[in-house]
Amino acid sequence: MASDKITNTSDQTFKNDVIDSQTPVLVDFWATWCGPCRAIAPHLDALAEELGGQIKIVKLDVDRNQNTAVEYGVTNIPTLLLFKDGKLANRMVGGGSRGKIAEFIKTVV
Repeated sequence: MASDKITNTSDQTFKNDVIDSQTPVLVDFWATWCGPCRAIAPHLDALAEELGGQIKIVKLDVDRNQNTAVEYGVTNIPTLLLFKDGKLANRMVGGGSRGKIAEFIKTVV
């Protein structure tokens, strides 16, 4: 079941959703056809519930929002980007376990 704490962002809303956020943001660059993207989705859902207000998690479909993916050099998916204070703080390419993603998030929270 998808967490109601994870929202979708787009090329049009990225600045407002991510760059202007007062809370650190994890952006999941994904696509519907991507198996590894689907595999990490339950981990992101669980972490969104577990971490509550410590971090905001948003998803960006690269097929529908290519400009943002190109701007941040996303060439493989899944790619997770962490933003803090409106700046890119860390990057993780490829899938991973819930623990690996949690450790990645802890670099900014």
